[in-house]
Amino acid sequence: MGIGGSIFLLAVGAILAFAVNADISGLDINIIGWILMAAGLAGLIITLWFWNSRRRTVVTRQTTAPVAGPGYAAEVRETRRDDVPPPGY
Repeated sequence: MGIGGSIFLLAVGAILAFAVNADISGLDINIIGWILMAAGLAGLIITLWFWNSRRRTVVTRQTTAPVAGPGYAAEVRETRRDDVPPPGY
């Protein structure tokens, strides 16, 4: 849904729950507003949880030829680390 859709549902739900005083037979607009606000809040929490659970992995490899003499196997090293975004993001 995304952050924008979640905020939109929260806003529409708040308008229906608190600002509209219409009376439609068989339909309670205040309850519909509360349901929309709950859906928007759930969508916002799920979206933020998915964004925070993503991990970025950077793979670096050794570019120089490993030193191996006769009778020794060549060794290749691979290092993985979590990429932390710079401050301000």
